[in-house]
Amino acid sequence: MKTILNSLLLALFFAPALVLAQQTVTGKVSEETSNLPIPGVNIIVKGTTTGTATDFDGNYTLSVSNGDILEFSYLGYTSKDVTYTGQSTLNIKLAENAAELDEVVVIGYGAVKKEDLTGAVDMVNSDDFNEGPVLSPQQLISGKVAGVSVTSGGGAPGEGQNIIIRGQGSLALERTPLYVIDGFPIEKGGVGGSRNPLNFINPNDIESMVVLKDASATAIYGSRAANGVILITTKKGKDSGFKFSLNSSATVATPINQVDVMTGDQFRTLITETGTAENIALLGNENTNWQDQIYTNAYGSDHSFSALGNAYGVPIRASIGYTDQDGILKNDNLNRTTGSLNIKPSLFDDHLKLDLNARGMYTENTFANRDAIGSAIDFDPTKPIYDANSKYGGYYSWIDPNTGNQPSLAPTNPLALIDLVDDTSEVRRFVGNAKIDYKLHFFEDITATINIGLDKQNSHGRKITSDLIPTADESWNGSRTSFVNNATNQLFDAYITYDKSFKDIHSLTAVAGYSYQSFEFDNNSYDSEDEEDGLAYEFIDKSKNVLLSYFGRVNYNYDNKYLITASLRADASSKLNPDDRWGYFPSVAAAWNIHKEAFLEGSAFNELKLRVGYGEVGNVNGLGDYKFLTRYDGSQATAGYQLGSSFYQTFRPSPINEDLRWEVGQTLNIGIDYAFLSRRISGSINVYSKKTTDLISNSFIDPFTNFGNQIEANIGDMENRGVEFNLNLIPVRNDNFEWSINYNIALNENEITNLPDQQLVGGITGGTGNTVQTHIKGEAPFSFLVYEQVYDSNGSPVEGAYVDRNNDNIINEEDKYINHDPYADITMGLSTNLSYKKWDFAVVSRANIGNYIYDNVASRAGILNRATENGILTNLHTDYYDTGFQNLTDSGLLSDHYVKDASFFKIDNITLGYTLTEAIKNTTFRFYGSVQNVLIATDYDGLDPEVYGGIDNNFYPRPRTYVLGVNIDF
Repeated sequence: MKTILNSLLLALFFAPALVLAQQTVTGKVSEETSNLPIPGVNIIVKGTTTGTATDFDGNYTLSVSNGDILEFSYLGYTSKDVTYTGQSTLNIKLAENAAELDEVVVIGYGAVKKEDLTGAVDMVNSDDFNEGPVLSPQQLISGKVAGVSVTSGGGAPGEGQNIIIRGQGSLALERTPLYVIDGFPIEKGGVGGSRNPLNFINPNDIESMVVLKDASATAIYGSRAANGVILITTKKGKDSGFKFSLNSSATVATPINQVDVMTGDQFRTLITETGTAENIALLGNENTNWQDQIYTNAYGSDHSFSALGNAYGVPIRASIGYTDQDGILKNDNLNRTTGSLNIKPSLFDDHLKLDLNARGMYTENTFANRDAIGSAIDFDPTKPIYDANSKYGGYYSWIDPNTGNQPSLAPTNPLALIDLVDDTSEVRRFVGNAKIDYKLHFFEDITATINIGLDKQNSHGRKITSDLIPTADESWNGSRTSFVNNATNQLFDAYITYDKSFKDIHSLTAVAGYSYQSFEFDNNSYDSEDEEDGLAYEFIDKSKNVLLSYFGRVNYNYDNKYLITASLRADASSKLNPDDRWGYFPSVAAAWNIHKEAFLEGSAFNELKLRVGYGEVGNVNGLGDYKFLTRYDGSQATAGYQLGSSFYQTFRPSPINEDLRWEVGQTLNIGIDYAFLSRRISGSINVYSKKTTDLISNSFIDPFTNFGNQIEANIGDMENRGVEFNLNLIPVRNDNFEWSINYNIALNENEITNLPDQQLVGGITGGTGNTVQTHIKGEAPFSFLVYEQVYDSNGSPVEGAYVDRNNDNIINEEDKYINHDPYADITMGLSTNLSYKKWDFAVVSRANIGNYIYDNVASRAGILNRATENGILTNLHTDYYDTGFQNLTDSGLLSDHYVKDASFFKIDNITLGYTLTEAIKNTTFRFYGSVQNVLIATDYDGLDPEVYGGIDNNFYPRPRTYVLGVNIDF
């Protein structure tokens, strides 16, 4: 008791002294270069929990004692420790984090600091990638980059993604970008049985994706860069202790929409009111939703494990991944195993550096029979799924009373198409490259680089159709087709880099090199039915093409203010004749870092850069091999030549064009990069014009001048014009809470400026040989060419009535007109990320404005006479209720009634996560839930407003997918 009393007396005695020792300090925290206040800076007395944060004007007040160490910290800035020595006012300046300012961006055959870029280049890091059920790399950047449109081919697992950068770049050749993986340009097309040629990369292995958009940035890749370049950098080993990461997720995908066809009751009413007695007698008693029968909930899982660190002085990273994902179309499945290894040893005091990359993939695909999609729309909804008396495996089928088989024009039971067709493949792929950098001992300003790469693909596939499937073929006993595909892509690059700074204000980097790349294909296929019919049943296709290149680039930097880049690439492709084989693709760009000028010192700008660039690129991607040589093609299997009692396949020469030359694209780009208010607001603006000359497309030729009436020739010109705007905004940022917003918008206009002959493209179902799109001078490529529908006073279309646009009192081909095109005039992306302490929340959304779709489902399936023709009943699209159309005609198929505005707003993904750090020592858990394809807002009444190419027919619907996952780092 006495001890306690003494302690209390001592406390009372020293209390006034303790109070007097505490002092109040005030001050302001501002940015070092601009002197602007920084709100939200955290100020902590080291070793305690005492602290505060600056207000909106950068001001703070804090109770401290002499000798306290105050730590000032803020994301994006270098932290600063200050010892308090009794001053009443303490103003602090924070400098931007040099690591952020010096962020390196990979470009062709090198890398530069982000602030030294002169071209239109966008980089998306792994921290900013889209989350959710991402199976292919293209999905990671959907909606993230202005002017870059990512559209999946449909909702199948691992479905191919179509990326268009700055609009259409060609008419008949490839219109997708070049992909370069760790410096290795890969072949865009995959072998047979592949869903997506980029599926060999596990998205969890990707560190960043850089999009090169204008020709001044892409010209270093010459002929393959006509449609832009996407550089993918994978995660590398690090010189540190080993760290491990385990990512695991489970998904369920659900169908969210169906094609609007009549129910069984609606169809019975229709046939009863409009059909004959014979038609009515064919009706059944069921209400079968055939789309419900072929679609189902789809389950999947995705797992990956990686290890990175330093093993015996060598940085290394290894990973393995496994994906098992069903599709919502029954019997659809993707089963994928991936592995990767990166080793980065350095030798001879870092003079010799090696970057060794190897990745492999093994995929087992089970492809659902997509014919069932169209059949589910057509099949009579009053009929049952099964028939115990059916000779077709118990599946209900229409029967021709004369033959006892299914009528030749009758739709097949959709579930029979699913269950009685087995379509599978196995795909193996290895991609590896070894990059060797040697900094010369005797001249350290020069680095010699060799990059050797191999991309080897192999696939086996077979399609087995049961002998029980409904068919009109009386001799049918089942069928089997199979294929074996091999593809080999080999690369050899050799170049030197000279990098030198002079007097601290001049910097020069020069690259000169040589590249050789070859592509070999070896494809074999077999068809059992052709073998039974005595026709050629094996097909062998072997081919090889080579690209030989020389390239060079110079980057000059004066005082970090004035930047110039110039490059030249010379490409020779074996696809072109020797006289026109070489193409030369130059570029030049300049940039001015205005914010570093004296007159902007102390301003709000952290970055203000003006860029101007011009460049040329070529294109022969997608052009067949050796079109300039005489080649012989085999006749069709059904067109054999009879000698005696046997039929033999014949061969004929194919059309040739000895004058084929490069398509050439010329791009002018003007851009501004900006950042201000402590980089809380940043982004870019680009204005561009691209003119493509010598477009390669089909051209009609005079009779008897070649081995056909059409050849591929350089016959046209096209122009793309556009504006892109990107905004990154950070409304709130402190140690506990951060909110960031990314918004981008792009406007693009495509126009064919020269084309001697109008070309009809865009084949549709219904009738014979009908097309609904065209290439014509003065319009966008793939524009819809249709008749203008006449409507009555009630707004209903009048069947067979079209506007006589040329006033000649005749409705014919001359009355067709251009009615929009499938590609959006305006694309937008909006994403937001919030993090509060251990919680994170992200939303990704997109919008397209001005994209149109031709609804081929409604145009072919919304016609009354179709319901009862051919002695069977066929379901109708509910568009019939709007039109009342009776007869299917060629002109009716080409009515503009079916060209519909498909502008949309989509919420692609919502993700909520929670990070747990205290549960296990040195281990971090992040638990998350995600929803993909959350919302679609559109006036389009079809299945989905986003259909690549603009023709909606038998589209595999995109599901809504729910994900639960965990990331564990330890």
